[in-house]
Amino acid sequence: MAYDIDVLITFAEKDNELGKKSEVGWVTQFKKFLEMMLFQVMGEQTKIVLKSEFEDFTAAGMNNAAVLVTILTKEFAQSGRCLDTVEAFYKATADSKVQRVFKVLKSPLSGPEQPPRLRELLSYDMYQLDNETGLMKEYTDFFSQDAEKQYWMKMVDLVYDIHEALILLSGQTKAEVKNIYKRKTIYLAETGHDLSTPRNIIRRELQRHGYVVLPNQLLPPRQDDLERVVRRDLEECSLSVHLIGSAYGEIPEGSDRSILDIQNKLAAEHAVIKRSRKEEFSRLIWIAPNLRNASEKQKAFIESLRRDIEAQEGAEILQNPLEDFKNIMREELISSQTKTEDQPSSGKTIYLVHDKVDHQQVLPLVDVIQKSGFNVVFPAFEGDLMEVRKKHIENLRQFDGAIIFKGKVNDQWVRMKVLDLLKAPGFGRNKPIQGKAIVSEAPLDNYKNQNVTLISGDSNKSIDSIKNFLQEFKS
Repeated sequence: MAYDIDVLITFAEKDNELGKKSEVGWVTQFKKFLEMMLFQVMGEQTKIVLKSEFEDFTAAGMNNAAVLVTILTKEFAQSGRCLDTVEAFYKATADSKVQRVFKVLKSPLSGPEQPPRLRELLSYDMYQLDNETGLMKEYTDFFSQDAEKQYWMKMVDLVYDIHEALILLSGQTKAEVKNIYKRKTIYLAETGHDLSTPRNIIRRELQRHGYVVLPNQLLPPRQDDLERVVRRDLEECSLSVHLIGSAYGEIPEGSDRSILDIQNKLAAEHAVIKRSRKEEFSRLIWIAPNLRNASEKQKAFIESLRRDIEAQEGAEILQNPLEDFKNIMREELISSQTKTEDQPSSGKTIYLVHDKVDHQQVLPLVDVIQKSGFNVVFPAFEGDLMEVRKKHIENLRQFDGAIIFKGKVNDQWVRMKVLDLLKAPGFGRNKPIQGKAIVSEAPLDNYKNQNVTLISGDSNKSIDSIKNFLQEFKS
């Protein structure tokens, strides 16, 4: 379903009032940054609409909004109109299985102070707390060093999570999203307060490289509910990452162990279960090198990690600088991905060359290729320019046939990709290319002399031509 509004931002009027030094309201500034960053991630403009508590919005309007962002403050929580908007959106989207409501905390609010509908959602805290006084300070200079550590990090997290929701709402299922990018799911365990910033950095990096990161909601406060949610999330994961610092962490109701401790125990149990099923699952535990401020309870927990064989089940325990740990984690992910990609396949491989802006359009083509008995490999879209180029060259070395999809890209882009196919032997390719084609709904008269099969016309008409092209070198 197509939506008229990609992101609807709802807020209390007071939270967008101009300050003494500000010419733009906080919420208006937030919208501007969100628009800019979503464009960078998605490669296309999104429609973002502001809705204050005094603006009426019809039920039809709610149905036409993909996601709702709430700017949560005391004023918002005490505004009947704001709460009505949240309730109306939940009612309009009740049948959706995609998370479509996002909670931005402009100022601190305890759980009981928050509206019941929003309490269990992960929060994106966009305020500054003084470590010494504990006082809250609202950001007015969004480009200060302090803002970089908190405001912008949370903004990046929010942008990637909204991006994920918009992809799923565009018609792809979670399975399709994971399949097209070969994405893995990683359990990044909740940490003590002292490691919340490093955890956010790692979470952001993993998402930027295309990984799904769990948990994606606030963990329940009671032990029974918490264990149920953690077990459910671990079932989807092939790796769990645990960061252990000086803080023992919160203890849920009904337990004498911290959330950190419980997550580690459940991950160790899950490693045994996965191994019995002969399924892939590994664990990385990082212990901070400096533990001078650790409590006695935390020291005892860390000591048990080092000595307890059950607590170490399926785990590699490291106590080194955080950057070194992150490098090891990357190697672990690359290694596990390589094992998957190196498994012998039963059929030949088609390299489906397309641009990120066309990834939705190629899904029907993916289905045709796979049903014809071929494996499909894709370009990389996440990471820096060198990483993307490296993946492209790896694909050029391995594929059997190539299909270049021309959707919204220009002729220059297509010619560069055709040229790359011609240069493939120079990249280390040691087998002939068995077939090359360009597929587009638009006419392809400009490519008649490129020594490639041209398939044009609407998708229904071109399906048979694509099948014929595949059949020619299948045998």
